[in-house]
Parts: sequence; structure tokens; C-alpha cells
Amino acid sequence: MRKTINVVAFTLLTAYAGYAQPLKTPAPSPTQTIKQDFGLANIELSYSRPVMKGRKIMGDLVPYGKVWRTGANQATVLTFGDDVIIGGTKVPAGKYGLLSIPEATTWTLIITKQLDVTAPAAYKQESDVVRVKVKSALVPAAAESFTMQFVNVKPSSCELQIQWDKTVVKLPIQTDIDSKIMAQIDQTINGSGEEAKKPYFVAALYYLDNNKDLNKSLEWFNKAAELNPKAYWVLHQKANCEARLGKKADAIATANKSIELATEAKNDDYVALNKKLIAKLTAKSLVKG
Repeated sequence: MRKTINVVAFTLLTAYAGYAQPLKTPAPSPTQTIKQDFGLANIELSYSRPVMKGRKIMGDLVPYGKVWRTGANQATVLTFGDDVIIGGTKVPAGKYGLLSIPEATTWTLIITKQLDVTAPAAYKQESDVVRVKVKSALVPAAAESFTMQFVNVKPSSCELQIQWDKTVVKLPIQTDIDSKIMAQIDQTINGSGEEAKKPYFVAALYYLDNNKDLNKSLEWFNKAAELNPKAYWVLHQKANCEARLGKKADAIATANKSIELATEAKNDDYVALNKKLIAKLTAKSLVKG
């Protein structure tokens, strides 16, 4: 009898194993990976996104005064493609964990060498790279899902914004790109190489946009225009440079030439940009007159 029961049980288990299919359901706290171009490289962020589901978040589900993995399920990881500066500390390019200690009005944000902290007990303060204390703010609209994103992205600075429910905090991130770009300009412009392939326009525009030597910028715009006489976009920026140098007559003449070439190329955007510049310069002249 026992043998018969065992045979039946084995048969049922075998049949179940043969017909059972794996059951896949949506993750309650789905993972998100985002990549943001920043400076001369990028920043990648990977984290899990828990949902409110009617629960009280700050001070309850996310307790005050305790280390939080800043997400759910897995450790939150930041990967910097280049060196960055956080809280006045240089953080070398690489992969780091992001932890936080929330409070009612301030948060302590931690960049750590640990990549596996999913519970407060696993945290080791000696692995901190930098700690930054930031103020939290309340916003009118609640975020149902825990959300992190990069905001206020500029060439050398950005902020990592963290929001859940109505609480928002921001981590400032900076990078030093000026010294690197200046070194590149020196190497490519002043180094050996085919004259026609030197990045005169890009170098001139960087000088113009970043308040460098405007006379040098104008010199490079002229060389870029010589290498590509039909480049109306080069002439437009040259006109901007001349205007900044106080050479209004030259700027108007250059802008008119850019309009001529842009009209020929059927680029209405640059026609409008040049007309706007001319109107601005003319208006200033009339005011002074």
C-alpha cells in the first residue's frame, strides 16, 4: 500500500513539474537606470523605485535619523565617467554607492565605496568618500513613485534631485572641464597638424561663451571663416564677438554677410538671428545718439 502511494505521489509531482510554468509578475519597486551626459563624460544612476501605496513615507516608511539605501530592494549606485566635485571633495571617476540619512528638514547624502548596502547594519562609515548635508523642501504635488533625476544640467554643474511624496532634496555635483578644454585647445590649435582640420570655430566659440580673450576668439573666427567662406553660422558668431568687443560697424557688416549666405542656404533661423543682432546694435546706437 505504501509503495502504491509513493508511486502515485511521484507520478503527480512528475506531472506537475512537466506542466508548471514560471510565474512572472511586475516588480513592486522597479529598477531604473538613467544616463546623463555631463562635462566631458557622463553620470549613470541605477536605483529601485518604491511606490507610496497610501503609506506615510517620511519619518515612517523612511525613518528619520537612520541610514537609508535611497531606494528599495537593491543598493543605489552612481557611476561617474570623469572626476567630479561633491561637497568640495574631489570624487575620482568610478562606481559608488549612494546612501542617505533623512531628517525632517535636512538630509545627509553619502557617497560611499560600498556598493552593497541594502540595510543600515551593512553600512561602514569608514568607507565614506564624502558626506553632504542638504536642506529638504516640500512641494505641492506628491510623487507617488520614488524618483531621482538630474536637473539644472550645465556644462560644469548639475544637481541630482531626489523626490518622494512631497519631499525634495538636491545634491550639487560639479566638474572641472575648463582646464581640460583649454589644454585641448592649446594642443589642437598650437600643435602640429593640417591647418584646415584645426578646430578654430569650436575654440573661438568656447572663448566667446566663457568670457576668455575676445581678441583671440575673433582671430580664430576669422581663420574659420577663411577656411569655410560659406559658413554663415561662423560669421554670425564672429558678429557676436565683434559686438562684444564694441566693433559695432564691423559686427553689422558681418551679420549682413551672414544673412546673405544664410538666405542662399535657405536657413531662416540664422537670417532671424542676424536680424535680431543688427536690430539690437542699431537700437543701442540710436539711444547713445
